[in-house]
Amino acid sequence: MRISQRFNGPPGTGNGGWSAGAFAVAAGARVGGPLLEVTLRVPPPLETEMRFEDGSVLDGETVVATVAEAGGPLPVVAPVALAEAEEAARSYAGFTAHPFPTCYVCGTERPDGLRIFPGPLPDGRTAAPWSVPEQEIGLPTVWAALDCPGGWTALRTGRTYVLGRIAADVARLPEPGMTCVIMGEAVEFSGRKALVNSTVHAPDGSVLGAARATWIATT
Repeated sequence: MRISQRFNGPPGTGNGGWSAGAFAVAAGARVGGPLLEVTLRVPPPLETEMRFEDGSVLDGETVVATVAEAGGPLPVVAPVALAEAEEAARSYAGFTAHPFPTCYVCGTERPDGLRIFPGPLPDGRTAAPWSVPEQEIGLPTVWAALDCPGGWTALRTGRTYVLGRIAADVARLPEPGMTCVIMGEAVEFSGRKALVNSTVHAPDGSVLGAARATWIATT
């Protein structure tokens, strides 16, 4: 498997959510299950041939990630109305200070990215509208969409975090062109770790996918 340059997160490395989704697919993840959890051991390299072997994603002899079954069900972050998500996105912290502005998912300098801008809600959650690309999308894209909205509940503390581990459950893929609402919620902070949840809701409020993730502060 190979992560295209297009799907970067921090400069020179793969977006954590997209990469984890691709690794999960290699391990057997499909719409509707099984529920898998991906732990990133090193930043996923771009434009590099990797292989999945015995539960590990390998770049040569380097373990890039491990994939294992995850316990479920995953928590669901309750949605807000689309108008409230749009209002929250106007206050997206990344518009003024973004550690990775070229991120495929939430980067402000990526007109070709997903352009998901999770803004703060009064209760500490984040919310963002997501205009799903017109072309058909796959599981890695949904994993990517679930990644940053949860992460920004940690990033808004002022520390820089990157994804360390994520489990995602995708019930169904969003339809091309639909506008979803994506929610993020911080559950716990402990030392350098932040445990967060995220959920993608269809326009009717139903759950398309949910994720549980651990983010790691870089400093």
